[in-house]
Amino acid sequence: MRLTQNSLKDRICLITGATSGIGKATAVALARMDATVVVHGRNRQKCETTVNAIRKETGNQQVEALVADLASLQDTRRLAQEFAARHSQLHILVNNAGLSLRLRKESTDGFELMFAVNHLAHFLLTNLLLDTIVGSAPARIINVSSGLHRYAKMDFSDLQMMRKFSAMRGYGVSKAANVMFTYELARRVAGRNVTVNAINPGMTATNIGMEEGGVFSATKKLMDRVMGRSAEQGADTVVFLAASPEVSAVSGKYFENRKAVSSSAITRDKAACSRLWDISAKLVGL
Repeated sequence: MRLTQNSLKDRICLITGATSGIGKATAVALARMDATVVVHGRNRQKCETTVNAIRKETGNQQVEALVADLASLQDTRRLAQEFAARHSQLHILVNNAGLSLRLRKESTDGFELMFAVNHLAHFLLTNLLLDTIVGSAPARIINVSSGLHRYAKMDFSDLQMMRKFSAMRGYGVSKAANVMFTYELARRVAGRNVTVNAINPGMTATNIGMEEGGVFSATKKLMDRVMGRSAEQGADTVVFLAASPEVSAVSGKYFENRKAVSSSAITRDKAACSRLWDISAKLVGL
């Protein structure tokens, strides 16, 4: 992939969870291509520090921040409103923010927290910004999922996992939801010059899962050291999908290492994808 300075000039990008890890590496790469980059994070100081660091590293001053907690639907709505107040166009949306937890916790709105942050917040944010995205076409939406989506068993009667919770299942369900959302959204925007794709960045050394502390975080840190890719390596396919002309017309796919591959059987079930969409819309009040 040959992407050069100015290849994204006049393009506006929003990246969630961009103060570290894959999100930050993606923001740096797109800023190097002269895009206007909007960095999202939940901590204002981290956002400001990240913006200043990216401006200094890339020489691109068109980098800014928006602060919101995706564990709150109200805050997610405010994020969409604040973005729309600043920008009338959105060419690239990267839904990257993610959370991995050892124990079951609930969001501000009473949803299982991984499902709320990893799926529902991005479902809501994307839908709130969709008219702007379509009006900015050609445009691209990239949803960062995980290879762990393959271990998910979608129980539509217990998506909040009130009856049976495990860290692996909770994370897997939220990541499978990312892929199912991708496929259903791609069908809904077909013919409107907007592409929607999902991506598995592989095991990447990021902060995800580090909030838990104790043995859980120590294990994650060890696995990252032994097997993990760098944030830049994890972001490579995200950047490819966001900027490469090779995939300008590719939509409704699941990518690993810049290649479209097959995702799990449940995520390819059109009826299940449509059902998840309807449930999600109801949960977020759309």
